[in-house]
Amino acid sequence: WLERVCVVVDFDQFYAAVAMRDRPELAERPLAVGGALVLTANYVARRWGVRSGQPGFVAKELCRRGKEFGMPSVELTFVPAEYEKYAEVAATAMEVYREYDPAVSCGMGYDECSLDLTHYLRRRVRFGSHARASLVSGEGCGCPAGGGEAGAAPRLAPLSSRW
Repeated sequence: WLERVCVVVDFDQFYAAVAMRDRPELAERPLAVGGALVLTANYVARRWGVRSGQPGFVAKELCRRGKEFGMPSVELTFVPAEYEKYAEVAATAMEVYREYDPAVSCGMGYDECSLDLTHYLRRRVRFGSHARASLVSGEGCGCPAGGGEAGAAPRLAPLSSRW
């Protein structure tokens, strides 16, 4: 039995995912959040080599000059960062995280945090189901927690069903 079970939750393409949630028509297009600098890019844009931290003009050129790299030429769609929306989504995620770790630490950004699942998992082993473990601790029932074997990336899922 492990003494502590901790996980890091890191949403991939977080800013782009929020933009696509609000504007689903962007989901199939190369999308970048930012302007002069790419804050994040969706998976479609990543196929053209668009990456976080890249200058916006470079990202646009990669998409425009796609034929030179064996890809079609496409237009990269930029959307501005919307930090108030990101804070709202992060607050919703925090509600879920607190069901597993009331002392959750999220000092790494809107899309990242670390959880200590030790106490939750001990209750889960003792009481069986997630609902019973949550009720015993006075917490609500939300999303299932998951983990991996040694060497595998632990994860929580499906968190997105809450927002």
